[in-house]
Formats: sequence, C-alpha cells, structure tokens
Amino acid sequence: MPTVEINPDELRELTGHEDKRDDDLKTDLFGLGLEYEGETEDGEFELEFAPDRLDRLSVEGVARSLRYQYGDARGVSIPSTNTPDWTIRVDPSVPDERPYVTGAVIRGVDLDDDALDSLIQLQEKLHATMGRKRAKGAIGIHDLTMLKGTAATEGTPTIRYVGVEPDGDRFVPLDADREMTPVDVLEEHQTGKTYADLVSGYERYPAIYDDIGLFSFPPVINGRRTEVSTDSRDLFVEMTGTDQWTIDRMLNIVCYALAARGATIEEVTVEYDDDESANADSNGSRSAAGGRELVRPDFSTKTKTVTHDRIESILGIELSTEEIIDLAERSGLEATLVGDDNGTAEDRAYEVTIPPYRVDVLHPLDVIDDLGRAYGFNDLEPRYPDVGTIGGRHERSRLENAARTRLVGLGFQDLLNFHMISEAENFERMNLEEADSGSDVAGSDNSGASDPAYGAGEPATIKGPYSEDYTMLRTWVTPSLLMVLENNTHRRYPQDLAEIGFHAEVDDGENTGVSEGRAVAAVLARHDAAYEDAKARLQAVVKSFGGDLETPPTDHPAYIDGRTAAVVIDGEKVGVIGEVHPKVLVEHDLEVPVAGFEFDLEALQ
Repeated sequence: MPTVEINPDELRELTGHEDKRDDDLKTDLFGLGLEYEGETEDGEFELEFAPDRLDRLSVEGVARSLRYQYGDARGVSIPSTNTPDWTIRVDPSVPDERPYVTGAVIRGVDLDDDALDSLIQLQEKLHATMGRKRAKGAIGIHDLTMLKGTAATEGTPTIRYVGVEPDGDRFVPLDADREMTPVDVLEEHQTGKTYADLVSGYERYPAIYDDIGLFSFPPVINGRRTEVSTDSRDLFVEMTGTDQWTIDRMLNIVCYALAARGATIEEVTVEYDDDESANADSNGSRSAAGGRELVRPDFSTKTKTVTHDRIESILGIELSTEEIIDLAERSGLEATLVGDDNGTAEDRAYEVTIPPYRVDVLHPLDVIDDLGRAYGFNDLEPRYPDVGTIGGRHERSRLENAARTRLVGLGFQDLLNFHMISEAENFERMNLEEADSGSDVAGSDNSGASDPAYGAGEPATIKGPYSEDYTMLRTWVTPSLLMVLENNTHRRYPQDLAEIGFHAEVDDGENTGVSEGRAVAAVLARHDAAYEDAKARLQAVVKSFGGDLETPPTDHPAYIDGRTAAVVIDGEKVGVIGEVHPKVLVEHDLEVPVAGFEFDLEALQ
C-alpha cells in the first residue's frame, strides 16, 4: 500500500486542534482508514492510505477529512473561482498520443517550506498513482510572474500547447545550468532519462510556450525559468495527459489543497482546435469558432442514489432520516431525501452529492462506507445473526485442496499470486496475442481445427487503473508463475512451482459479461526440464482423480513447436502443456529450460 508523509504539527494547525496529542491524532487517523506506519527522521508521520482516496495524498487533504470527522466542517465545499484571465490554446501539432490539457491559475498562496514540500509530495504521489507514472497524466506547476502570455484577440494572455521537433527549440530545464533541446534532455538529463520512454516514440514532442519561449516539456520536466520557490505567490498549474477526465480530477485535488492554504482559484480557458479533442468531458465546455472551449477547473458535482433500507442493511443498524443526512454532511457529502419520510425504509432513498475532489465514489456502497466511518465502525455493536448455520467447506474448496495436496506431493511449491496483472505480462511477454472475435490466435490440434490459444481470451480490464502493473484480470495463470521465476533467478535450481488460481475473460454469454474460473498451473525450471517431465506430473495428478488424460499435439505461441500438446481430460480439451518458448525465456531473463502445464480445475471433478 502507498504511504504519505504528514507533519503532525502542520496537521494540528490546519485542523485547528493544536492541543491534540500524537496518540489521539493516530487514533483519529485510523478512524479514517489511515494507518500509522512509523515516523521519518524529521518526525513526520508515515501513513498508509487506501489508494482510492487520492484526495488524502497531502496534509491539506488529510486535515480536511479530520475537520469533517471532528464536526468542524459539514457538507460539500466548493472553492469560489474568479473568471478566466489566461487561455491555453491547443495547437493541431500536438502529438495525438497526448492530446489533452487542463489548467488553473492560483493567486495569493503562502508557500513556506512546509507548504512547498507538501505541494511537491502531492504532485509526485499523483504522478505515481492516478497519473500512472506520468503516462496518463503529468502535472506542471510554474511561477506565474515568470510567464508572459501572448495577447489574444479577446485581450487575455495566452500560452500554447504544441508539438515540437525533438531537436527544436532550446530551454534550460530544472536542475540544469545550460540550454538543451528536448532530445538533449532525454539523452543527457537525469530526469529526462527516467521518463524518456514516455515520449521517445513520438514524431513530435509535447511542449508548452509563452510569449518568451518554451518553458515546459511535459510529461518530462519543467523549465528553470518558471521554477516555484517559497517566494512564489501566484502559480500557473498545467496538466497534460491521455485522458481529459483524469487530468481534470488531478487538477481538482491540487486546487483544493492550495485553496486550503488560503489561495484564490482563477479559471483558465482551454481552446481546442476541433470538437473531437474535447469530447472526453464536456462539463463547462462551449462552442467556439473553429473548435471548442473548456473552462477549467471543473468543480461540477455528481450524485449517487442510495436507499434507506440498503444503508441499514449494510451497516446493521437502524437510522433515522435526520441521522443519515447528518452522517453524510460529516463525511463531506450532502444527502437529500427522495420520497416520503413517513414511508417504509424500502420507499425512502437519498440523492447524495459528491464533491469534485472525490474520484473514488463509483457505487452506492462507497457512499455507505463513508456513512459508516462517520458513524464510527468501532461504535457498531456486535450481535448474533438471526439465523444459525453450521459452516462447512465448499465443494470447490475441497477440490482445490485435494489438487493442491497432489501437487505438493509431487514436489511443487504452492504459490498464491495476485489475480490482477498487466497486458504486457499476460500477453506480450508470453509471446501471446489477445484473441479478437472470430480470430485464430495459434492453437490448432491434430484434427486441423483452429481456435484461440489457451489464455488468449479477451481480458476484463480496469477502466481507470491506478497502477500500470495491474490493469486487468489475468486470463491464465502461467504468466504469474513466469514472473515468480524471473524474480527468483538469484536462487538455486530446480524450482518447481504450482498455483491453483483465479482467471477470467470477457464472455457475453455470462450474466456479468465475464466468465470466471480456476486453473491448475505448474512449471519446472531446471537445466534438464523437458516436456516428458511435465507430462509425467500432469498424468499423476489426473490419474489420482480417476481422469482419462490425452495429449494430442497442438500449437501455442508461448511454447515450442513440436514440444506442445493440448490437455484433454475425459474427452474435453481443457488446457495446454509444453516446453516454454525461448523468446519467453529470454523476455523473463531465464537461463534454464522451463516446462509446464495449465488446465481448468473443474476438469478434475
């Protein structure tokens, strides 16, 4: 879980509870779901936070949550904004891979050392989480007094978001003492080397200009001319990315943090050259000659509807309408009764308003979780269920345990890996292509029939992943075992690994749209690993369950041609077995042969 460093003295000051002892603060923070992990050398709290609550990535956000918990703040708070003075104009030359931009002007902020450190930490934490290491969204914060906007026809200062040649204009980047071209930054500057892979494949690089020249090279580095210091009072915040919604929500979190420091938020007009560029989020947009305009930041709210009976059912307590509205307000939300207050719990519902900085509220259950925290989960009284039952092991669990026992008896080490994975690990690094509808991606048996390779099904992906390492549910288990072998190259061989694990793929025939299952996967990594070794162990497992095993030759991109077979149990094709392809071994830095198999657990029933 990610951590954030918070100065307890600053937290006391921002909450207005300067008499709070450290132990009391830790208890209050735990009530919010922030776990104390220790202290830094400077005495700052290291807090582990839920990765969905990105509004708590700074001391300002944590203080806001505490003020609601203490009852010092109530309801949805939206900072007031001044009308736009600055404009960001998006040029048609901007790379198609990074077409979106947003921004805001911050005036009158008091940046002492602590406030500046908090702002930098918030920037980097947002980069690492919602920005997916700057790939999806990157933040640039500049000293406004160092910018000179080109006068537009409306009389407002304008800066330009454009695409430039790699060896185009020169500028002095942060932590440098000489002018460099964008390609020089990627090749010679330490920060440029770190993030070079984000833009190195572009024909033109993203760049932001004012009337003086280039001052920002997103998503890599800002220019030294506009560097922010404790003397800065007016700031220009710009964000670029691959998705308008993402960068707009990142901007909201930054604006709320700076507003907590007493800053005034000033809107910025974003001018796109065509309508398509702004279609991702039309809130606050208006048509303009030759294109479309967005007014940012977008502080519009959204609503969720939750029923009274569901709140009581989930929390296990009885609440009045007034109590639910009060809990919502103490959570930073606002609830309005829909229906008759004198009716039954099933007839009553609430329309709950969500503030702009909350990116985590996707379902009514998220609202109920907030209400429960405001009530206090520790204050819920335990009670016996109305119906007494005797627990027992599920039949699927019995089957899993039995199969796991057989594998351990054959010398395999039992593993439990994450169900989530990335597309690169699941497909690309396994030399496998995702099967499109009607496509034939490897996989033909000796009958000449062709079908998608095992594991090549369409993945169930996460719409807004917070990490590029976990973007989808794995479609097969073997890639997870290869990842473990890759991490264990410093250990002795042989390494015989097995896992009985979850996998899923998109299936329109299922009510949920996704078919789920469990597979038995195993790999043998040793200097003499061969197909015969894997088949002997597979045969022992299947035979112990009374199954009939056949292994007709087949093709699979992850395995060597001629050393691969389909796993057919009781006449049904349920998996694959073979020697792992050299391309896959090289991709995982493995220097010994690997043989393995994978098949559906249900085939053993």
